Amino acid sequence: METSIAVFRGKGIRKTIHNNEWWFVIADVVSVLTDSANPPGYIKDMRRRDKELSKGWGQIATPLLIETSGGTQKVNCANTEGIFRIIQSIPSPKAEPFKRWLAKVGYERVQEIEDPELATKRTRALYKAKGYSDDWIEKRMRGIAIREELTDEWKNREVRRETEYAILTAEIAKAAFGVTPSEHKKLKGLIRENLRDHMTDLELIFSMLGEAATTEITRVDDARGFQESKRAAHKGGEVAGKARKDLEQKTRKKVVSPENYLDIPQKKRKQLTEKE
Repeated sequence: METSIAVFRGKGIRKTIHNNEWWFVIADVVSVLTDSANPPGYIKDMRRRDKELSKGWGQIATPLLIETSGGTQKVNCANTEGIFRIIQSIPSPKAEPFKRWLAKVGYERVQEIEDPELATKRTRALYKAKGYSDDWIEKRMRGIAIREELTDEWKNREVRRETEYAILTAEIAKAAFGVTPSEHKKLKGLIRENLRDHMTDLELIFSMLGEAATTEITRVDDARGFQESKRAAHKGGEVAGKARKDLEQKTRKKVVSPENYLDIPQKKRKQLTEKE
């Protein structure tokens, strides 16, 4: 499942792909449009005021897996149509520009479905604008492709629940890095942020190795269903884990790092890139 943070006027709105369209975290949208310090409370009051909204809430709000400060959890989300309905109940001068922004995001998603290369170009441009080097971006994009190949393999082997994906991913990471994704994020001081967007070059490389190895082992073992896929995930993570430990022994440096790639000074980043 693809997830990311959308940005509207400097504020983050978590979003995820569900049924091939963008779904947005309702509380984040309410926070952006109202500046409320308590979005869940505002939503309750809004539903009390708007009986029709409350009556159709079950069709508007869908719990989807989203990254939170407490890990991946189910959070109420709505698609573009649902968000437009919610906006009708929010008397805010910010609503009109937000509607235009939301329509643009939806249109871009339609374009990406028709031409997947556009999504890749936009992702590259976004990373570049944030200050990532071309070399790091290449690794990140390759990692995304490897991840998609793995999740496609899981889908074909009867692993389709989002919670199972999270467990299998954690299995690979634990064997590869010695820490779970949530522990890794805590080490880097991350909350909502995407862990892989804050990985160093080596962390990205070993993530790719673990997931590529898992894909190959899953095929060779002909793993079927969640339990067999979990065993294959552990084996794939072990391949990366052994390589990581060997590198750490030879360099006497830990691969898993509290460093954020963008926090590494420019000069050091250039030196690291030149060594590769």
